[in-house]
Amino acid sequence: MSSARVNYIAPWWTYWLNQFPHVDLRFQPVDHTFKPQEENYQQSLIFLGCVAAAGLGVNLLCLAIYLSCLCCCRKDEEEEESKKSNSCCVTWAAVAAGLICCVAVGVGFYGNSETNDGVYQLTYSLYNANNTLSGVDSLVTGTMGGMQRGLKERLSRLDEIFATRGDFVQTLHFMQQMSDNIIKQLLGLPDWEKAKVNLVSIAEQTAYIEYYRWLTYLLILILDLVICLAACLGLAKQSRWLLTTMMVFGVLTLILSWASLGADLATAVGTSDFCVAPDKFLMNQTKDVISSDIVHYYLYCSQTLPNPFQQFVLQSLTVFQRSLTTMQIQIQGLLQFAVPLFPTAEGDLLSIQYLLNNSEASLHQLTALLDCRGLNKDYLDALIGVCYDGVEGLLYLCLFSLLAACAFSVMLCAIPRAWRQITNRERNYDDMDDGDPFNPQSRRMTSHHSHQGNMHSFCSYSSSMGSQTSLHPPTQTVTNAPLSEYMNQSVLFGGNPRFENVPLIGRGSPPPSYTPTMRATYLSMTEDQIRHFGEDFRA
Repeated sequence: MSSARVNYIAPWWTYWLNQFPHVDLRFQPVDHTFKPQEENYQQSLIFLGCVAAAGLGVNLLCLAIYLSCLCCCRKDEEEEESKKSNSCCVTWAAVAAGLICCVAVGVGFYGNSETNDGVYQLTYSLYNANNTLSGVDSLVTGTMGGMQRGLKERLSRLDEIFATRGDFVQTLHFMQQMSDNIIKQLLGLPDWEKAKVNLVSIAEQTAYIEYYRWLTYLLILILDLVICLAACLGLAKQSRWLLTTMMVFGVLTLILSWASLGADLATAVGTSDFCVAPDKFLMNQTKDVISSDIVHYYLYCSQTLPNPFQQFVLQSLTVFQRSLTTMQIQIQGLLQFAVPLFPTAEGDLLSIQYLLNNSEASLHQLTALLDCRGLNKDYLDALIGVCYDGVEGLLYLCLFSLLAACAFSVMLCAIPRAWRQITNRERNYDDMDDGDPFNPQSRRMTSHHSHQGNMHSFCSYSSSMGSQTSLHPPTQTVTNAPLSEYMNQSVLFGGNPRFENVPLIGRGSPPPSYTPTMRATYLSMTEDQIRHFGEDFRA
């Protein structure tokens, strides 16, 4: 039996999946044979889903421990170098999560498409096989109906017409025997009605489930991509509400990823158990509906090994053909010799001849449909679609689920750190003095109010629309230092004690935080002040 089967070879990944541990919920080993009706086998597939659920629990536990450590173990003060390293760590974590998520989505789209192609090929083959069986059934039913009703009625009328001729009546009786013989051979063919109904039901249910499976995975893939992009946008914009929203959706997507992994793994293992030995399963399933010889003939379609059903079909069709040929010869003789004597019999004889010609055409179609090569091709196409494209697509979907779980785990680890850095940065801004010229918020406020006075400076100081009397520079000891350096201390900083002791004299440049453009404007404005105030500050 195995030597005759060379058209289908199960792929290596089905054997690999078939070797997965099959354990029921009581941790008892189960046979790897595909038996979906048995409770123990169903429990072995459910056990694989429970393994994925355990992986989800471990993943959530690790994330909870990480977040707890992050919240509890805070440093009071961090050096600038450590701050930069943490920011770099968050950045690289976000980049890694984004790349892994993009790769996962690409793998998921490919796996979803491959699985859909395999299931489509399965349903297409089932419908083709159903059309073949429907054609056989319709040909047998039509031929038997024509023989039982049309031929019998016409032979009865001809028997009345040829009542005076015993030889013609004997010919009609012989044709009736040939017709009964044809009906007997057709009744010996298998009844495909039950198999036809089963194939249609299986194809419709499979197509229905596959449509919603494909649509669900498509939505999951789009959701993963949107969440990943929104999380990256939240990190870039430093939006806390967006990060919080994406963290909640990230947890939900993490749960979906592990759930889909369990479902895909259980489906892939069960399908692989079928693909390793599909003939054995089909023989056991159809033993109460169709003879095992018939199933064996169409599953293996061996032209070398003899098959009882094949021999029976050939014998029946041969008898059918001989009976038709004999009846056609008899009709030709009656048309030649009886019509001149009984003209009224010509119409019935021509009708019988037409019926025999149609029966012969049906015989040729029936011979082609009953040949094993057509149904065997549909069977092999279905196996290739399920075991190659289908199982391969499920493996890619399992890989997608793992990559998505990794990506969202990294994202859930990076978001709290980013939140912490945003909070610390805002706290540092709040702790700075509003009069601090190096405070970015102070600079923005100074830039806003600088348009209301004549003096244009980077730091706000008192003026009254350019009036010299409103300026009260502090009394300074006259030294040999340039006047611009005194302006840096007294006028620029408004006499604030916090900045009077800053060692700006002798630097020859503004504070390091200023850009070159700001420095040039700074120096030019200082010269304008010298020309504007003259000798007031030299007193």
